[in-house]
This record gives sequence, structure tokens and C-alpha cells, in this order.
Amino acid sequence: MDLEKLRNKIDSLDSKIIDCLNKRVELAIEIGRIKEKLGKDVYDPTRESEILNKMDSKNKGPLENDAIRSIYREIISSTIRLEKQITIAYLGPEATFTHEAALKSFGNSLDYIALNTFSDIFSSVEKGEAQYGVIAVENSTEGSVTHSLDLLVETDLKIISEIYLDISLCLISQSSLADIKTVYSKDIAIDQCRRWLSRKLPGIEEIHTSSTAEAVFQIKDKPRTAAIGSATAARIYKIPIIEENIQDKMENVTRFLIIGNSPSGRLGGGRDKTSFVFSLQDKPGALQYALDPFCKRGINLSKIESRPNKRKLWDYYFFVDIIGHYEDLEVQEALKELKATCPMVKWLGSYPKSKKS
Repeated sequence: MDLEKLRNKIDSLDSKIIDCLNKRVELAIEIGRIKEKLGKDVYDPTRESEILNKMDSKNKGPLENDAIRSIYREIISSTIRLEKQITIAYLGPEATFTHEAALKSFGNSLDYIALNTFSDIFSSVEKGEAQYGVIAVENSTEGSVTHSLDLLVETDLKIISEIYLDISLCLISQSSLADIKTVYSKDIAIDQCRRWLSRKLPGIEEIHTSSTAEAVFQIKDKPRTAAIGSATAARIYKIPIIEENIQDKMENVTRFLIIGNSPSGRLGGGRDKTSFVFSLQDKPGALQYALDPFCKRGINLSKIESRPNKRKLWDYYFFVDIIGHYEDLEVQEALKELKATCPMVKWLGSYPKSKKS
């Protein structure tokens, strides 16, 4: 078959794709109208997870599943935009890893607001200035983002989704490596590159910033300085990358949570994750008694972590992730039993379990 005939076939397929996309959007908008009458949110992470998982199972290549997911993410994002104006708050400025996680979750068609702190993100969603917020909660190298955990205890917002983002850190500078005397970045990012800095820039002065993107912005007109940040930030602020992948561990992943006012629905079949926090009575074996309701029901605990209770000296909160949904009968039974032995139990949210979790 000659080139022209192949191109004509592609043109024909493109016309069909456009027609199908617009028909899909029309149906989605009609569903959105029904949701609005029922008082339900337009953005539904549970339904989106079902759609993306179905696309994975239907895809026979040669496009990879990640490519199909990216395409459908933008289709869904564009559809939501036609249904309702939605704003997502993230830790700014533009091009932070939190911004990248937000775009990966919501696509490019919605509105975003860059804020200075995690507290600002929670406040923005609580006040209705944004409908959703994206926060970092843990990193595979450095562990938990403790401030995010503390804020989850205080808020009435719910975790509605999670996303894992591969973190690749770059050294970004207008100067050569030999001339760099100061490095700027978020403290966690610097810690993730500690061994590399010790080898390549021993004894260098460190200046901590609110985010990696803020670090890149600050060094733009400062000679003999460098920032540790993303390739996206380097491109946006037009600063050269001196070295790529300088993080000490090549498998460097950060888990982000999406917070909102309404909880997510149930997928079932072990495809949900539930997060909650509890405190303990001061007595021997208290933690064992607290975990026993889950163990005897075969509920998998995927994470447990303690944090000091800032309101009471030598008292601790325990953050737990389990596999299952809050609405599952066995989860309800376990939580009821837990509440009988613990002074405080708080459900933080149930949401679709990410493939990386």
C-alpha cells in the first residue's frame, strides 16, 4: 500500500475518533447533570479508576498502557471542564513535584492554584476556594511528610485518591559545577541527594526553600549558585541542567494524596485503601489489642506509623492504611471493635488503591 492510501486511512480513522470523542463527551455531560441533581461531585476518582483499569485490560498495543491512561486522563479532564469549573490547590510555585502530581491526577484542562504551604492547601479546600488539594505524604527515600500527617488529624476533609510519582532530581545552574558555592532546594530534596553532594560538592552551603521549584526560581539571576529540582522547572525557568538523576536512590518515589470534601465510592475486590488514625490507652499491649480486630478478620495493614500528639505530652497518634473500603462489612466491624478500646479513632478516607501501593 502506498503512502497516500495509508494517510487516507489515518484521516478516516481520525474523523471517526473525533465523532466518538464528542459523543462520549455528550454522554458524560448528561451524566454530570444527573449527578448535580443528586448532589454528587462531578469528579469521581472511583469511576475514573474503573475506566482506566478497563482501558488497561482492553489495550492490545502497540500503545503502552501508560500512554492510553495519559490520553484518557486528558479526555476526562476536558469533559469535567465542560461540566463544571474545578480548582485544584497544590504546593507552589509552578513546576513543583506536587504540581506534576496534580496534573497527572487531573489533567491539563482544569484550573490550578499554587499555594505556599500545606496548611494553605487544607485551608483553601476547607473554605471552598479550591475543590481539591494535592499534598505529599511520604517518600520512598526520606519517609513521611510529617506536617501533612499532622494536618490530616485536624481537618474534616477526606482523602479521596492517591498517586505515586517517580522523582528525578537535577542539579540546575547558570554556572559550571566547579564554580558552584551554594545549593538551594527543599530540605527533603537535599536529603535525597546527600551522598551525591558529598562526592561532587563537598562542604557546599545549603539554603532551604519552600519547594524545589522555588529553589530554581531563586537562583535564576544568582551566579555561583545551583538548585536541586525537576527538569520541568529547569525548562520553565530557562536554566541549564548541569547533571540529571542526582538522587542517591534511582527508585525514588513520592506518594501524594488528594483531599476533598466528599468521600470516594467503593470499588470492592481488594481494590480500595482506607486510612485512619487512632490513639491508645496507656496500658501494656495496647497496640496489639488495637491491631487485633484487623488481624483476626484477615484485613491487610499496608502501613502503620506513629506521630506525637502535639496537644498532649508523651501521647502518640497511630496512622494506619488498610486494604479495603470503609463501607466493607469487615472493616466496619473492625473499626467498631477498635473504637471500644481506643480513646480516639478517626476515619481519614477510603479511595482507589494505586497500582504502586
